[in-house]
Amino acid sequence: MNRKTFLNSVIGAFALGVTGFAASAQSGEPIKVGEINHYKRLAAFAEPYKQGIELALEEINADGGVLDRPLEFIFRDDQGDPGEAIKIAEELMTSEGTVMITGSILSNVGLAISSVAAEKGWVYLAAEPLADALTWSQGNPWTFRLRTSTYMQAAMLAEQAAKTDAVKYATIAPNYAYGKDAVAAFKEVLTQLKPEVEFVGEQWPALFKIDAGAEVQALERSKPDAIYNVTFGPDLAKFVREGTTRGLFDGRTVYGLLSGEPEYLEPLADEAPEGWVVTGYPWYDFTEEDGANKLFVDGYQAKFDETPKLGSLVGYMTAQSIAAAISKAGSTESDAIRMAFEGLDVTTPVGDITFREIDNQATMGAFVGKTMLKDGAGVMTDWTYLDGADYLPSDEEVTKLRPAE
Repeated sequence: MNRKTFLNSVIGAFALGVTGFAASAQSGEPIKVGEINHYKRLAAFAEPYKQGIELALEEINADGGVLDRPLEFIFRDDQGDPGEAIKIAEELMTSEGTVMITGSILSNVGLAISSVAAEKGWVYLAAEPLADALTWSQGNPWTFRLRTSTYMQAAMLAEQAAKTDAVKYATIAPNYAYGKDAVAAFKEVLTQLKPEVEFVGEQWPALFKIDAGAEVQALERSKPDAIYNVTFGPDLAKFVREGTTRGLFDGRTVYGLLSGEPEYLEPLADEAPEGWVVTGYPWYDFTEEDGANKLFVDGYQAKFDETPKLGSLVGYMTAQSIAAAISKAGSTESDAIRMAFEGLDVTTPVGDITFREIDNQATMGAFVGKTMLKDGAGVMTDWTYLDGADYLPSDEEVTKLRPAE
């Protein structure tokens, strides 16, 4: 058995994430899942996610499929437009025979799909959108979220910030739902942990339209001890370049939400900042002792001949979660799948996760560490994986945040 076959076989053991799901001969028509994403607008981020799904599907179907039927994803491009996403969701569920919807990276698109899912009674697994509103203020019984939420990751960084001597903080975040949630969560948790902190400046650049020079100047004028950064993609690259040139980061710790993810760190190459405390994905650092994480990385590289991104992992876990839910439901009916997702346990490369019944949020955690340059590229060092279940508000608080059902 060659290495690729061996890795695929081993990874297949946990690809379904359901103990006791036996392989058997497939029969009948494929079970179709509609996947809506921004494949052209955000190709660098959506394609690795899609490849993660494809790897999981290969393993799931090689192991007998789901309910003795092959699992199939129908991929559609919404151009990053909420209206187009809603239109596609309608087509998939009414004409294409899909049993549920998943996908989206941008939070505004995810919220739009969530709204129509609630109206129509369709299950929607929000794979990547991070806005807290998805499971709290605008949450509904039909929408579930896989990725570690904005609040959870912000709380992880706030915990690290509270351990330092910094008191004055400035923030910079894109001016839409995700950015606003990220700043609000960081402020809330850090203030609880360290009441003496003061927020001396806030910058809200338009998404993907940052005037980095002006933003850096404004942050410098506020004279913070530390900076909380939520920019990502091309905005992050411009911010890092301008901030480095103007000395904004000298003598200040920057806390970067998502900034350690390969999607955002790798494009910076040797311009990557050093010493930032970030959430990310240190795939390059996994050893045999990291078990399933290492197996996933090796299997992904063997199939696609490229290194994984955080989106690759999320895509893989998306297919795992959907296969697990449908298997638990024993049916492809919408209401059965919805009920199966509530309290669903899934075994994944990062360990066991649960879709909480109280808010439909999964307990997937995040890797937190510091950035450094290594061989002319940015990487994470001194990282640790934090369990998402430890960074969520109490059930009592969630009940207040989420509308009555």
